[in-house]
Amino acid sequence: MNNTREVEVVVIGAGQAGLSSAYHLRRTGFEPERDFVVLDHSPGPGGAWQFRWPSLTYGKVHGMHALPGMELTDADPARPSSEVIAEYFATYEQAFDLRVRRPVDVRAVREGEGGRLLVETSDGTWSTRALINATGTWDRPFWPRYPGQETFRGRQLHTAQYPGPQAFAGRRVVVVGGGASGTQHLLEIAGYAAATTWVTRRPPVFHEGPFTEEYGRAAVALVEERVRQGLVPQSVVTVTGLPLNDAIRQGIADGVLDRQPMFDRITPDGVEWNDGRRVAADVILWATGFRAAIDHLAPLRLREPGGGIRVEGTRAVADPRIHLVGYGPSASTIGANRAGRAAVRDIRRLPALVPAAA
Repeated sequence: MNNTREVEVVVIGAGQAGLSSAYHLRRTGFEPERDFVVLDHSPGPGGAWQFRWPSLTYGKVHGMHALPGMELTDADPARPSSEVIAEYFATYEQAFDLRVRRPVDVRAVREGEGGRLLVETSDGTWSTRALINATGTWDRPFWPRYPGQETFRGRQLHTAQYPGPQAFAGRRVVVVGGGASGTQHLLEIAGYAAATTWVTRRPPVFHEGPFTEEYGRAAVALVEERVRQGLVPQSVVTVTGLPLNDAIRQGIADGVLDRQPMFDRITPDGVEWNDGRRVAADVILWATGFRAAIDHLAPLRLREPGGGIRVEGTRAVADPRIHLVGYGPSASTIGANRAGRAAVRDIRRLPALVPAAA
């Protein structure tokens, strides 16, 4: 039985990037379910935010930019961001009638007939003229490999599994990673743990002063240049550094944010360096970031030798039907909004791609 359904555009993912793209499709005349469809594998609205740890309250969120067409107002800063943003996204989907299909797992995107793409999912196959990939990174936590890792008798977990600071009460914790998550985890855990140790591959860079628009644009441009070359994208915070705010200053003064160089091996009871130093540990928390969740695009052979997909704006250079939103330079809430609009504008220029309403 052939259960393939045809649309003009398939949007994969209903986080900030996917909802922004769907909004701009709707605004330019595309009708949901008839002209485009949004597929999301999460159980409910909220994108990756719905999986954030309870102690990450809305007041601690850095740079949450409103979705296009609807402001997020009167949010309680003491509530978990997972609740606040999930409710906001749910309201947004309803207000603009985006009709997100979930939970739907996208298994592969392949070449179809007549210049169309086939999107194979747990809910059947979709045939489409264009694809907006907005799958983010949350589903691909990066776990570095170190000698002896498999011998460790304690617990190892990633930021994606972080349950909140109370789970580390009385434990000796090694936090690996120099990004925003690593410092946030340390500052939270320190009040509960028996001891904490912070290790990073490179010395952390703290940025003092405001993040101006000019500074932000320069940082995004560096990330954009990487994806233009087909390299694996870096996060924007890798380029901008960490904001030196009051909490960070206090953490440094208290000795919590006392960075140590990366250890050389893991032992059954902790970690050690080649110079003979050792730290006993009950837990190793890997705050080592995420990679783009794009394995479902593998059949299209879009990856470059550098490991990434070469992108101009949001368009995959190897295939103008494919747009990556929330990838590389647009992997921020404001960047995703702008990228969604740009992707829809480019898609409308594709031959024979006109919403049925037109």
